Amino acid sequence: MTKAELLREQKRQEKLKAERERLETMKVYEYQYADRGYLCGIDEAGRGPLAGPVVAGAVILPKDCEILYLNDSKKLSEKKRELLYDEIMQKAVATGVGIVGPERIDEINILQATYEAMRMAISNLAVRPDLLLNDAVTIPEVEIGQVPIVKGDAKSVSIAAASILAKVTRDRMMVQYEKTYPGYSFASNKGYGSAKHIEALKTIGPCAIHRKTFIGHFVPVDGREGL
Repeated sequence: MTKAELLREQKRQEKLKAERERLETMKVYEYQYADRGYLCGIDEAGRGPLAGPVVAGAVILPKDCEILYLNDSKKLSEKKRELLYDEIMQKAVATGVGIVGPERIDEINILQATYEAMRMAISNLAVRPDLLLNDAVTIPEVEIGQVPIVKGDAKSVSIAAASILAKVTRDRMMVQYEKTYPGYSFASNKGYGSAKHIEALKTIGPCAIHRKTFIGHFVPVDGREGL
């Protein structure tokens, strides 16, 4: 091995060590509650967009699981999220997804719809968890014990995994929706209020996956004038 190759390998090992140390800091809650049995991370994606569903993810990871570069989905590139999604699906003890669409969001409001999606994600797990690690919230109507962790997707590997599961699932749905409802750039904006999306909303009008309770500032909804 040449000197240059040795230096590259040394740097690679240093980066690997640093990454493993970072991951250890994200296992504090997993270590704290290790004696409680199966721990399940819970997180959501899509509370803020003007269109599309809210999606919740639930992930139970093995206690000895190592998934390098696992982090809050918002801190990762789309390519990295996709790679981590595949690794999570391969290594997890169980995963569950809950999806609540725009009509239901309009009916019960986004917070209640988020809770509903989280309950669905939990119910879709093949293994019943013993404790839930949630990103900031306490989910109503759930009998399993819960630990709400503020900014949990950056503090817990279980919640980070759930955030990636939810985000990738929802993003893939929005890419498919662009084929059904062209003109809004759903594949790129994922339903969020980008300039192109808002312009299309005003020009084309809303489509079936727009949230009526979210778009009233831009277009008339139920007799109310948009701005």
